[in-house]
Order: sequence, then structure tokens, then C-alpha cells
Amino acid sequence: MNVYDFDSTIYDGDSSIDFFLFCAKRKPIIFLLVPRIIAAFALRLVRKTNTETVKSAFFSFVHMIPDIDAFVSEFWKTHSKKIVGWYLAQKKSDDVIISASPEFLLEKIGDELGVRVIASRVCKKSGVMSGKNCRGEEKVRRLREEFGTNCTIENFYSDSESDIPLARLAQNAWLCKHGKIILWHKNNEK
Repeated sequence: MNVYDFDSTIYDGDSSIDFFLFCAKRKPIIFLLVPRIIAAFALRLVRKTNTETVKSAFFSFVHMIPDIDAFVSEFWKTHSKKIVGWYLAQKKSDDVIISASPEFLLEKIGDELGVRVIASRVCKKSGVMSGKNCRGEEKVRRLREEFGTNCTIENFYSDSESDIPLARLAQNAWLCKHGKIILWHKNNEK
């Protein structure tokens, strides 16, 4: 199987931020949450809170959206064009997308692409995270939970060094930076 990070790897940008802005344009009251979100990010910077608390604060805007599934569908009608061409050209049915973005946001595009999605578990009604942020070692744990400890990753693609744990498991790891894909010298990063 080939495994792909999502944001800034096969999606041009950050889908969570794009979705927030998409929703806020349609429901401007969401902008009232910005000070709370900034405060949560500030607390994280000084290590007074964890990533899960910050993400829960960020995604709290979903409680202001009466039909989140309809908003997600509308979002992907306008944003699926941000899936990069090189991925679409090589996509396979056994691909796995693994991301720190929320499952409720990525499941729809995963279905459209015909691939499996593993992502952060965020309640689509409240925005509260359940479990750990799907990043770093947590991606390895979630992949193994889904496919077992003996799953083989032929190729892994990411834009982030936080994904070194998954890169080390892959037969080939590729670093995606500014639209370029280069071999990831993961052995030098142990």
C-alpha cells in the first residue's frame, strides 16, 4: 500500500483552515470564536495546554453549523480541485490517507477518491477531540490498529518531519515540498 499525509502533501494547503474560512463566510458569527482560538494557541505556545485542547477549541465552531454534513459536502464541491495532480495521476484503490485533520472533514473526500482515510477523531457536533491528535507516533499506532503490525508501506509521502515515524516504516519515503517530491533520507534522521 501507499500511504499519504494529506495537508500540504496531496492537498494544496491546510484543509482545516480552509474549512473554517469556508464556514465562517457562510456563518460570520463563527468569527466571534477567534479570540478563544487565539488564546488556546497562545497557551499551547507556552506549554500550558496540549494539542488536543487547542484543536478542540479550534473546531468548536462546528456547533454553530446546523448541518455539518451538508457543509462538508459543499466544501468539497469547491475545494476538491486542491487535490494535487501528481497524486491523482498515481492514485490506487489501496491508498491510505493519514492525517491530523478531522475524520469528519476528510471521510467525504476519501470516499470521492475511493481510498481509506485515517484521521483525528473530532466530534462533528461539538468539535471536541476524542483521543490523540493523529500526528507523529500516533499515525503509526493508528495505522497498525487499522491494518495490523505486519502491514507493508511501499511508498510514504509527507511534507512534514513530524512524520518521520511513518517514513521509517516505508520501503520508500518521499518528502513533498513546494510542489516537488524528493527522496526522503529517513535513515539519516534516526
